[in-house]
Amino acid sequence: MMATSVGENIVVGLDIGSTKVCAVAGRLVRNNKNQETLEILGVGRTRMNDGVAKGSVVNVNNAVSAIRQVIDEVASQINMPIERVNVSFNGSHVVSVKSTGNITRSSAGDEIQKEDIDHLLNDMYRTAIPADKEIVHVLPMDFVVDSEMNIDQPVGRNGVKLGADFQIITAQANAARNVRKCVARNELVLDTMMLSVLASGLSVLTDEEKYAGVALIDVGGGTTQLAIYYRNVLRHVAVFPWAGNSLTSDIQLGCKIMPEQAELLKKKFGSATPSEFNLNQVVAVPGLSNKKPKDVLIKNVAIIIEDRLREIAAMVQAEILRSGYEGKLLGGLVLTGGTAMISGVESIFNRVTGAEEVRVGYPEHLEPNGRADLVGDPAYATAVGLVWAGYKTLDRRISFISDPVRAKYNERVESKPKAAPEPVVEKAEPALPPEPERVQGESFLDRILRTLFPQKGSPTDTYE
Repeated sequence: MMATSVGENIVVGLDIGSTKVCAVAGRLVRNNKNQETLEILGVGRTRMNDGVAKGSVVNVNNAVSAIRQVIDEVASQINMPIERVNVSFNGSHVVSVKSTGNITRSSAGDEIQKEDIDHLLNDMYRTAIPADKEIVHVLPMDFVVDSEMNIDQPVGRNGVKLGADFQIITAQANAARNVRKCVARNELVLDTMMLSVLASGLSVLTDEEKYAGVALIDVGGGTTQLAIYYRNVLRHVAVFPWAGNSLTSDIQLGCKIMPEQAELLKKKFGSATPSEFNLNQVVAVPGLSNKKPKDVLIKNVAIIIEDRLREIAAMVQAEILRSGYEGKLLGGLVLTGGTAMISGVESIFNRVTGAEEVRVGYPEHLEPNGRADLVGDPAYATAVGLVWAGYKTLDRRISFISDPVRAKYNERVESKPKAAPEPVVEKAEPALPPEPERVQGESFLDRILRTLFPQKGSPTDTYE
């Protein structure tokens, strides 16, 4: 039995990454088990050359050209022009802050409606932020109705005052503007702009994991992103500027070869388990200017990869500790992004973080076909998630996907809303720390925690 279409609307996800740009077109269908799945209709991918660095668009012209290439490729596959896209954004400039807000309802005798939540959410988009920042997501955590706290779903309750704790995600305004420029110059309409790791969560996480508590770690080319979910709610977000490109750079320096050769070695022989190789396994790397080839031990490549992945895992663990959700993540860790394909990465994160459950997250609920096979690995988690974003929201309690493109939700206003006092930011995430200085004899987690918490003692990393 063939899958039946739930709707004729085709959604296109556009993932603008540091090493690649890819577009995926799909639509929601119902399979023979009456389950909703995505039918992948088109896939386009190309390398990103000097257009994006650390997740941020730095050369608009180069990015525009790459986007045009993948959009044209997908349009030819689906045999129709593409007019609208859901787009990812990323970057080490992304910051998450906790904020509170409330409104006083005029119809106190009536039950709280979804429109009341939307009203409160819209007010939060007017939270005061620095002039060089832009609010890109506002997501609720726990609600308060009158004096009753920690409410998951306020709709249907009676109350005069509705409040909530929120996760407000901001980005550099110029970086967000560059993403919009890239889309506009390709004559496309930007439906939704979504943080990459949140889009990935739509495609690789289960509802059960998000309720039990899970840390999603998206290790891409330019950045590593962390999103922590607990009781089906996003609780914490962080972005680090060390990821797959850091591995490539380490291999280049350690083996004294060109960056392109280092990237090829990583992809072809990449492993985080040096014990898999012996000392006679050598690959010959072409020399420069007709010089003789250079022999590189594959075991050395694995040692370099293992070292950097341990540092990334330790940085993630330190952030989980700082979030306060360590011990609450029954769903464990889910690794996704292109770097999650490296052999042995699960073992590294298991031993460094102590998490009992660690798995690699692949895009799920895809209707089987040849193009679904193309996007079935973690490198496409964000692009597939952006297609899912056309059919489901980031939070079931809000009636629209938090969308920074809509100016009415993101304008900076001088006057305060009549129905609510101006939200007060309770806790801001600190600036991203510098890359930890290496001290001989000091463990990875000690080094990370010394950088994040210099005034405190550091626990010992037992991963040897």
